[in-house]
Amino acid sequence: MAEVLLEFARGGACLADMGYDADRIVAAIQALGMKAVIPPNPTRKILRPYDEELYRVRYRIECFFHLIKRFRRVATRYEKTGRNYLSFVTLASAMVWLN
Repeated sequence: MAEVLLEFARGGACLADMGYDADRIVAAIQALGMKAVIPPNPTRKILRPYDEELYRVRYRIECFFHLIKRFRRVATRYEKTGRNYLSFVTLASAMVWLN
């Protein structure tokens, strides 16, 4: 599914965790003109370099999603429509930002 999702990706870099360190996924990212910021699996024979400073940003994104999932409506997705769910995600984001 990673290749299908990459069709909608935009930007200068694609940040992903070690689970996405496959040659076909890295090639798909580079074919879109993006930089692949994926740490290599330590079992690889040749370790591919990656931007460690940029990869640290991914940790902040993970922490943000952890914080908004503390709101029960966001975590369990009670809302049936995408519009209402996005509203609650926005509200939860504002609450996290205010704290």
